[in-house]
Amino acid sequence: MSSSDIFIGETIGTAVLILLGGGVCAAVTLKASKARNAGWLAIAFGWGFAVLTAVYISGPLSGAHLNPAVTLALAIKDGDWSDVPVYWAGQILGAMIGAALVWVAYYGQFQAHLTDREIVGGPGAQATTAKAVEAQEKGAGPVLGIFSTGPEIRNAVQNLATEIIGTVVLLLAVLTQGLNAEGNGLGALGGLVTALVVVSIGLSLGGPTGYAINPARDLGPRIVHALLPLPNKGGSDWGYAWIPVVGPLIGGAIAAGIYNVAFA
Repeated sequence: MSSSDIFIGETIGTAVLILLGGGVCAAVTLKASKARNAGWLAIAFGWGFAVLTAVYISGPLSGAHLNPAVTLALAIKDGDWSDVPVYWAGQILGAMIGAALVWVAYYGQFQAHLTDREIVGGPGAQATTAKAVEAQEKGAGPVLGIFSTGPEIRNAVQNLATEIIGTVVLLLAVLTQGLNAEGNGLGALGGLVTALVVVSIGLSLGGPTGYAINPARDLGPRIVHALLPLPNKGGSDWGYAWIPVVGPLIGGAIAAGIYNVAFA
């Protein structure tokens, strides 16, 4: 794979991943959406199908890493670091593009949601469950959860451990079952396996932090949230932002170490 193929494939694939994954979060969250309050099952399966779609689209070009933790784990496994910067650059750019496309697709819903007094407060506003949840996420605005993750209980050690554990599970599945014949990315069957594992992680381990398990998935959209002209959008919670970046990278490195010791 050439550097241009890698960059284009990762940009397109990660954009699709975030468009569909962030899209299901928007569908469930925004007040004027037909899927409002569809729940955690919808989110978990929506992200799983997003992974599946993105892998099938980008796999032929880049091997569909779509996640800096996957790229890191493969570099540790193989000892080849030459393409890591290209993969990471495409993943971050793609995540930002995907997040911006979610905003475009739900533009009217964002405007209606963020000008609703029950959501953003103001005279006559009523206390709502959404406001109570956001109150636990200090520095997070009322739609930040569409773009990036946040903890239900803010405990840095636990939150970091949760992200590490989830990413170890993801990467062990990728490294043992998900790789293509060349071993440099996800294959067709591996994409399905990985998608199902992502659903499983979401259902079983997603509750504490929202399961970023992917630094680009969290950081790129968080940057877009900070930049978008959303009314009453609130903060981007940069105090928490390091956890869904560092945690998955540590998890990816641990998984690669386990693979090299136990499976290689």
